Amino acid sequence: MNSENNLAETLANSEIYQDYERAFSETTRLPVALRPVESWQLPHHGRRKENPFCAFMAQKSRACAACLQTQQELHETATREPQTVTCQLGLCDTAVPLRLGDKLIGYLQTGQVFRKRPTETQFQRTLKLAREWGVEVDESQLRAAFFNTRVLSKQEHDAMVKLLAIFAQHISMLSNQIVVRQENAEPPVIAKAKGFIREHQGEDLSLGQVAKAVNTSTFYFCKMFKKITGVNFTDYVSRVRIEKAKGLLLNPNLRISEIAYEVGFQSLTHFNRVFKKILGQSPTEFRGQLKLAA
Repeated sequence: MNSENNLAETLANSEIYQDYERAFSETTRLPVALRPVESWQLPHHGRRKENPFCAFMAQKSRACAACLQTQQELHETATREPQTVTCQLGLCDTAVPLRLGDKLIGYLQTGQVFRKRPTETQFQRTLKLAREWGVEVDESQLRAAFFNTRVLSKQEHDAMVKLLAIFAQHISMLSNQIVVRQENAEPPVIAKAKGFIREHQGEDLSLGQVAKAVNTSTFYFCKMFKKITGVNFTDYVSRVRIEKAKGLLLNPNLRISEIAYEVGFQSLTHFNRVFKKILGQSPTEFRGQLKLAA
């Protein structure tokens, strides 16, 4: 599970995700987060466009615990398709699963909204809970924040979920490029290793061979490489090879078996399995999509 969490962190730090997060928040006036599968933090706390009411409630651990229980429920149900849950205070959060091939690596999440206009009775229940949880805030401030919370109609909510689902699909398609190209404060030894891998990706590369090429011990290199890139050495080499294969599949005169050996796989079966694992479709299906797009 750590590899999935590291990969989610890598994607969250990518330029394409940062641009999307900013555009989504400014357009919808709602927070959005790319949350790993295993996370014990409030997804929107301290983020752009966080609901002021939720920020008030996050002051106390008992309120945070209640919110985290809601997040856990949301993540348990949103493994295959978007889901929305409502917390004890009546606010909704929505999560869209982010999958890479057959792996669930995280969620695109937004929310802190009402689906129906809140009532005075609802506020009084909320005020009572806030006091029980020890949230110390002026009642007039809490009231203003509560009733100023965004209220989304069904049509608006469905459109918001659709936006997240489209981007989840987009970032899933580009995730392999993001992992291969991520250069976020990268130590020189890792940059050098990536260059060596790209140069020799068609050969039978080993961890020891690359570690030696960058003048480090195999143990140190293995540990550092996974920490910096978010994936282990074998997975990274596979991703580089698949990225090269995507380009070669543009050439209709090359057989898929030729491409497999050209990019460094020792068998067509292994190539097909890795390609589908990373991109969620077979090389034949990928090539078929290219023909349709043309």
